[in-house]
Amino acid sequence: MKNFFEFSLPLDSGTLMTTVRLTVGGLAAAAGLDVDVGEDFKVCVTESLLIFKRNGFTSARAHFELLNDGLSAVLSAQAPSSEGEADGLEDEISYALLGALVDEVCFERTEGRVNGITLIKKSV
Repeated sequence: MKNFFEFSLPLDSGTLMTTVRLTVGGLAAAAGLDVDVGEDFKVCVTESLLIFKRNGFTSARAHFELLNDGLSAVLSAQAPSSEGEADGLEDEISYALLGALVDEVCFERTEGRVNGITLIKKSV
């Protein structure tokens, strides 16, 4: 049986982003990630959601899975609007940050906009 946790959230509330960070911190601890690695994973999840928001999506779905040797997150953008810019300067910085902080990252795109991000962080 796989251990997973998932939720959906609107991308317009800073309060919910704090809740996401607290949730991801708990999941990172449950996955056996040390505190620094867990902090990196929280940053990556938050940056991913901000990428979706900047690309014109109004909500997202997050699916986390506890792995034998770490934690994975599959993040999916929902409810696209006509607003948003694909791959702006802030997004390029976010992509570099994600690539540096997790072991594996995969981006999915539709019509030039990132609408899916998969993150995998292994315990050290």
